[in-house]
Amino acid sequence: MAVSLNKVLIVDDSKLVHQMYKILLMRYKNCKIVDAMNGLEALEILSRENDFDLILLDINMPVMNGVQFMEKFRENGRFQHIPVIVISTEGREEDTLKMLKLGAKGYITKPLKPEMLHSLIEKLVGKKGEAEQ
Repeated sequence: MAVSLNKVLIVDDSKLVHQMYKILLMRYKNCKIVDAMNGLEALEILSRENDFDLILLDINMPVMNGVQFMEKFRENGRFQHIPVIVISTEGREEDTLKMLKLGAKGYITKPLKPEMLHSLIEKLVGKKGEAEQ
Protein backbone atom coordinates (compact mmCIF):
# COMPACT_ATOMS: atom_id res chain seq x y z
CA MET A 1 0.00 0.00 0.00
CA ALA A 2 1.33 3.42 -0.89
CA VAL A 3 -0.85 5.80 1.09
CA SER A 4 0.48 7.51 4.19
CA LEU A 5 -2.33 8.38 6.58
CA ASN A 6 -1.05 10.11 9.70
CA LYS A 7 -4.09 11.63 11.42
CA VAL A 8 -7.83 11.08 10.98
CA LEU A 9 -10.78 12.79 12.65
CA ILE A 10 -13.80 10.51 13.12
CA VAL A 11 -17.07 12.41 13.61
CA ASP A 12 -19.90 10.06 14.61
CA ASP A 13 -22.17 9.77 17.64
CA SER A 14 -21.74 5.98 17.88
CA LYS A 15 -18.84 4.62 19.93
CA LEU A 16 -19.25 1.31 18.11
CA VAL A 17 -18.76 3.04 14.75
CA HIS A 18 -15.60 4.74 16.11
CA GLN A 19 -14.24 1.31 17.08
CA MET A 20 -15.07 -0.14 13.66
CA TYR A 21 -13.30 2.71 11.85
CA LYS A 22 -10.26 2.33 14.11
CA ILE A 23 -10.04 -1.33 13.13
CA LEU A 24 -10.39 -0.46 9.43
CA LEU A 25 -7.68 2.21 9.73
CA MET A 26 -5.20 -0.10 11.49
CA ARG A 27 -3.72 -0.93 8.09
CA TYR A 28 -2.24 2.58 8.10
CA LYS A 29 0.57 2.15 10.60
CA ASN A 30 1.05 4.90 13.18
CA CYS A 31 -2.15 6.65 12.11
CA LYS A 32 -3.46 8.79 14.98
CA ILE A 33 -7.25 8.70 15.41
CA VAL A 34 -9.10 11.59 17.04
CA ASP A 35 -12.74 11.10 18.07
CA ALA A 36 -15.59 13.62 17.98
CA MET A 37 -19.15 12.65 18.92
CA ASN A 38 -20.82 15.47 16.94
CA GLY A 39 -20.05 18.30 14.53
CA LEU A 40 -19.59 20.94 17.21
CA GLU A 41 -17.00 18.85 19.02
CA ALA A 42 -15.26 18.27 15.67
CA LEU A 43 -15.09 22.03 14.98
CA GLU A 44 -13.63 22.59 18.46
CA ILE A 45 -10.95 19.97 17.78
CA LEU A 46 -10.21 21.52 14.36
CA SER A 47 -9.77 24.94 15.96
CA ARG A 48 -6.87 23.47 17.98
CA GLU A 49 -5.50 20.93 15.50
CA ASN A 50 -5.67 21.34 11.78
CA ASP A 51 -3.10 18.77 10.64
CA PHE A 52 -5.60 16.04 9.73
CA ASP A 53 -5.19 13.98 6.57
CA LEU A 54 -8.86 12.96 6.49
CA ILE A 55 -12.24 13.39 8.20
CA LEU A 56 -14.82 10.58 8.34
CA LEU A 57 -18.23 12.18 8.94
CA ASP A 58 -21.71 10.92 9.80
CA ILE A 59 -24.82 12.98 8.99
CA ASN A 60 -27.25 12.09 11.79
CA MET A 61 -25.81 13.29 15.11
CA PRO A 62 -27.07 15.31 18.07
CA VAL A 63 -25.93 18.87 18.89
CA MET A 64 -24.59 19.57 15.36
CA ASN A 65 -25.27 17.17 12.50
CA GLY A 66 -23.06 16.46 9.50
CA VAL A 67 -24.77 18.99 7.21
CA GLN A 68 -24.40 21.78 9.78
CA PHE A 69 -20.77 20.74 10.32
CA MET A 70 -20.03 20.90 6.57
CA GLU A 71 -21.61 24.37 6.33
CA LYS A 72 -19.34 25.68 9.13
CA PHE A 73 -16.34 23.65 7.92
CA ARG A 74 -16.66 25.15 4.44
CA GLU A 75 -16.72 28.71 5.84
CA ASN A 76 -13.25 28.27 7.34
CA GLY A 77 -10.53 28.40 4.70
CA ARG A 78 -8.00 26.81 7.09
CA PHE A 79 -9.71 23.44 6.63
CA GLN A 80 -10.03 23.32 2.85
CA HIS A 81 -7.04 21.00 2.46
CA ILE A 82 -8.66 18.25 4.57
CA PRO A 83 -10.75 15.79 2.53
CA VAL A 84 -14.07 14.73 4.08
CA ILE A 85 -15.68 11.35 3.46
CA VAL A 86 -19.33 11.16 4.51
CA ILE A 87 -20.39 7.71 5.73
CA SER A 88 -24.11 7.65 6.46
CA THR A 89 -27.27 5.58 6.49
CA GLU A 90 -28.80 8.43 4.45
CA GLY A 91 -28.53 7.12 0.91
CA ARG A 92 -30.94 9.40 -0.93
CA GLU A 93 -29.46 11.11 -3.96
CA GLU A 94 -30.37 14.57 -2.63
CA ASP A 95 -28.41 13.87 0.60
CA THR A 96 -25.39 12.76 -1.39
CA LEU A 97 -25.52 15.76 -3.72
CA LYS A 98 -25.99 18.21 -0.84
CA MET A 99 -22.94 16.91 1.03
CA LEU A 100 -20.80 16.87 -2.13
CA LYS A 101 -21.92 20.43 -2.93
CA LEU A 102 -20.89 21.44 0.61
CA GLY A 103 -17.40 20.13 -0.07
CA ALA A 104 -17.35 16.43 0.87
CA LYS A 105 -14.94 14.54 -1.38
CA GLY A 106 -16.68 11.19 -1.03
CA TYR A 107 -19.95 9.66 0.12
CA ILE A 108 -20.43 6.07 1.26
CA THR A 109 -23.78 4.62 2.30
CA LYS A 110 -23.88 2.31 5.33
CA PRO A 111 -23.47 -0.56 5.76
CA LEU A 112 -19.86 0.32 5.04
CA LYS A 113 -17.85 -1.99 2.81
CA PRO A 114 -14.20 -1.78 3.97
CA GLU A 115 -12.82 -2.06 0.44
CA MET A 116 -14.89 0.98 -0.62
CA LEU A 117 -13.44 3.04 2.22
CA HIS A 118 -9.86 1.96 1.53
CA SER A 119 -10.28 2.64 -2.19
CA LEU A 120 -11.62 6.14 -1.51
CA ILE A 121 -8.80 6.86 0.96
CA GLU A 122 -6.27 5.75 -1.66
CA LYS A 123 -7.86 8.10 -4.20
CA LEU A 124 -8.24 11.11 -1.90
CA VAL A 125 -5.11 10.98 0.22
CA GLY A 126 -2.98 9.91 -2.70
CA LYS A 127 0.46 8.45 -2.82
CA LYS A 128 2.11 10.50 -0.07
CA GLY A 129 4.61 7.82 0.83
CA GLU A 130 5.00 4.17 1.49
CA ALA A 131 2.85 2.91 4.35
CA GLU A 132 4.02 -0.23 6.10
CA GLN A 133 1.98 -3.38 5.66
